[in-house]
Amino acid sequence: MSWFSIQELEYLLRIVLAAVCGGAIGFERERRSKSAGIRTHIIVALSAALMMVVSKYGFFDVIGLGGISLDASRVAAGVVTAIGFLGVGVIFTHGRTVSGVTTAAGLWATVGVGIAVGAGLYVTGGVATVLIVLFQVILHRSSPLVKTQRTGTVVLELSEAESDPAEVRRLLEERVSAVEGVRVTRLADGRAEVKCDVIFPAGYTAEDILRTLKGMPAIRSVEMHHPG
Repeated sequence: MSWFSIQELEYLLRIVLAAVCGGAIGFERERRSKSAGIRTHIIVALSAALMMVVSKYGFFDVIGLGGISLDASRVAAGVVTAIGFLGVGVIFTHGRTVSGVTTAAGLWATVGVGIAVGAGLYVTGGVATVLIVLFQVILHRSSPLVKTQRTGTVVLELSEAESDPAEVRRLLEERVSAVEGVRVTRLADGRAEVKCDVIFPAGYTAEDILRTLKGMPAIRSVEMHHPG
């Protein structure tokens, strides 16, 4: 067991703690059915902590040999930069609506938490995790604390019979603040896809949209795309 030491145990605990923090952040995202959930956030936090541990402690055997010196902060900076490709992958545009920005920001923040825990800043990483989750919950668009209107896109698939996009627009205008645009795509089998850019009132939910449109027998499916 000479290869294992108390110091190694501490390194492993840092990685495990980082994974727990990442999982807490990812749980909130997965609960809202976002593209990056628990597994993604755990892997991101764990990897960031691992790279930080390696950069700080993995080169003790070569430091001082032939004038070799190391800067652990360069690895941390590289990790933060590299997460950009993953963040871009969860941002999507639907009409005039951009979604996934909060999830991308959460991934970037998860890297910060992983780096902090990997560097031994347990309290800092833990408190940051609590704050990230807290603000994601209390400032979510469904929270009663958030009263601002939100833009979004409603995508409907209409059956061949009774396909009336104008009726869809009329129903939406009765409930939402504004319908800014309607785009209709006729599909090969006679069905129609209708995309409506709308401004939702404060506190509006997907259930409100479904209740508004449930009276149309021509509707086969409904999707909502909005930020957050």
